[in-house]
Amino acid sequence: MLYLASRSPRREQLLQQLGIAFELLEVDVPEVRAENESAIDYVSRVASEKARAGFAAVRECEPAAIVLGADTEVVLDEHVFGKPCDTDDAIEMLRALSGRTHRVVSIVWCAAQGREEFASSISEVRFAPLSATEIESYVATGEPFGKAGAYAIQGRAAVFIEHLSGSYSGVMGLPLFETARLLRKFGI
Repeated sequence: MLYLASRSPRREQLLQQLGIAFELLEVDVPEVRAENESAIDYVSRVASEKARAGFAAVRECEPAAIVLGADTEVVLDEHVFGKPCDTDDAIEMLRALSGRTHRVVSIVWCAAQGREEFASSISEVRFAPLSATEIESYVATGEPFGKAGAYAIQGRAAVFIEHLSGSYSGVMGLPLFETARLLRKFGI
């Protein structure tokens, strides 16, 4: 049985696109970057901790379980933009991204009995220059909250994106090509 260790409705929707049966697991993993931890190492660690925590929760009753954990973060100049904590934080993130190219790092881990593997996707996203009014109007919609980098590529923020190089689904939160390939390695 496949489990998705995530609270993200976007990840759930994306995994459904693969047509694979799975169940959701809620795990509580702190998303705090360690001092001197690279952005990629941070994203990978959080994703692996989600997969491991999920597997630990189900292994007693289902030792053949496979648990998928993922994390996605927006990275600009090695600064990780997680989910904004309030309106001011969202505005500051979008100001920083305005007119610039940033990376979106999305890493997926699978954990099973005696086995762990991962896949990663790094995309580049360039925002058009945004006015203060555009930023404030977007933040007022509420869409930036709960989203890394304070934007949803699949939502209203799509109009801000001048260029995308990489995985659209990875920017949303679960790179489908890489995830499908990883799951095939586990026989799914």
